[in-house]
Amino acid sequence: MQDDKLFNQPFISRTIQVGHLTLGGLNPIRIQSMTTTNTLDTKATVSQAVRMIEAGAELVRITSPGLKEVETLSVIKNALKSQGYNTPLIADIHFNPKAAEKAARIVEKIRINPGNYTGVKSGNNIKLTEKENRLETEKISEKISPLIKICKEYGTVIRVGVNHGSLSRRMINKYGNTPLGMVESAMEFLKICEGLQFHNLVLSMKSSNFKIMVPAYRLLVNRMLEEQMDYPLHLGVTEAGNGLDGRIKSSAGIGTLLKEGIGDTIRVSLTEEPENEIYFANSIVKTLTPANRAIRTKNPYFSNINPFEYRKRETTELVGIGGDKPPVVISTNANPKADFVFDQFKNRLQEDEKSYALINAEKRKLSTSETIAFIEFIISADNDFKKDMLKELKSNDVIMLKSVADQNISAIKKCISEIIECGVKNPIVLKRDYRSSNFDDYLILLSADVGSLLVDGLIDGLWINNPTFSDQTTDLCFRVLQSSGSRITATEYIACPSCGRTKFNIQKAFEEVKIATSHLIGLKIAVMGCIVNGPGEMADAHYGYVGSGDGKVSLYKGRKLINHGVVEQDAVKELISLIKLYGQWKEKPAD
Repeated sequence: MQDDKLFNQPFISRTIQVGHLTLGGLNPIRIQSMTTTNTLDTKATVSQAVRMIEAGAELVRITSPGLKEVETLSVIKNALKSQGYNTPLIADIHFNPKAAEKAARIVEKIRINPGNYTGVKSGNNIKLTEKENRLETEKISEKISPLIKICKEYGTVIRVGVNHGSLSRRMINKYGNTPLGMVESAMEFLKICEGLQFHNLVLSMKSSNFKIMVPAYRLLVNRMLEEQMDYPLHLGVTEAGNGLDGRIKSSAGIGTLLKEGIGDTIRVSLTEEPENEIYFANSIVKTLTPANRAIRTKNPYFSNINPFEYRKRETTELVGIGGDKPPVVISTNANPKADFVFDQFKNRLQEDEKSYALINAEKRKLSTSETIAFIEFIISADNDFKKDMLKELKSNDVIMLKSVADQNISAIKKCISEIIECGVKNPIVLKRDYRSSNFDDYLILLSADVGSLLVDGLIDGLWINNPTFSDQTTDLCFRVLQSSGSRITATEYIACPSCGRTKFNIQKAFEEVKIATSHLIGLKIAVMGCIVNGPGEMADAHYGYVGSGDGKVSLYKGRKLINHGVVEQDAVKELISLIKLYGQWKEKPAD
């Protein structure tokens, strides 16, 4: 771990100008999204950009894979200006340095991926020497220096966008496909840019898995503090999907960081219309950040909880809770899907034919007849936790930490840190009460709070209450656990939000894939728009459905290409055949 004491300091980035927009520092969190139209269709792209801006987009990103698309950017920009829109534009560049150089003369910001600028092709098990790494860095500097020169001349911002699924082989060989590898990739580029006296930079550390994404951003912040850097951060969970699941995954990843004072601009990636991304991104910012950003929460660091690497707290299993068991869900309203149901008249938790008492921690010493019980520790209004009461715990007690939603999540982490410090290995269930009457606010708060605890591996169960949404709460709990990979109770989907590189209707295709496969609990299926966001970004998906041309799809088993150029109309049927071929298909149960 790095110098962890640094991470406990508030991180306030420098301010930069993206056109007329000031980003970073104590400015508001800036909202952005990306067009999904074919960039060459300027009329459609302008029309969609206008809808995004009207919905609240402060930056609009447009895919620019080649020189033709880059040339079109000036047409799009002028058309928007003629309608009175001066919103800064971002060119999304992949694999094409010449396109980046041309785009930097037209738009206010470009996004590049460091993995696209490395030239070394080392094999899976080959690690370069320090001298070879130094030579590679020099080559990268030479390769990117023309772009830096243009950006200096035109005042163009560069986002260094590191994606977990597209790290260079050189970085993977040295650091593994890890948050550390992502951060080292970014830091190498930062130092190259600083060596060229260029500082007009924004950074991102994206992954479809927020247990990778959150530690990567935290580690990057720590490294920048270590190196006395302060570049603004763009937050996002890639390929989050759509509907409730996409919103939960985005809220958990982005929300965890915003509540820690990390982040200057966000993009919610949904496989929906980009306006929907804007609306929900605004909800996240409104719900989780103070109007005055000078009121910032410092990073909730505790010396015995590693913020930079997922590691589950070591616990002893009790009544199916803790140990290597997935987190449980407790319900107050007799939801049959829950693992335990609370009987408020008997003050007991029911599990099938068994029941367990819920006992206040102060009274545990008096309850000698209960050999197994749930012991409730209430985190007081002043965030006090009476850890001396831990002495009364029995080895067969489950700890129930009770808090309310207006208590900062760091208060819960402080309690758990003290439990760890005392050497207590009893499992911990979070009991948290919410009063939100707006469903989106509730979803965002719940996802961000629980996501923060799951990403640090700190809890073994959930008991969430909200009287307004009591019927939906159990389902939300399971979905939050699913989104983090902590407990799989449904098919897992990774789906990109589409862009101008996508040559088929990805929203329609994604829904068709979900309808056909939603009963395959435990399988992870990726639906990706193109080869850029294809095999690399599918993470550890079992199967991939990836665009490969006009109305064509390629099918993958893991990252292995199995069937190329399948006609879009036949692709779902061929995907089912592929799943059957590998013996993982099950017929849908009868309704």
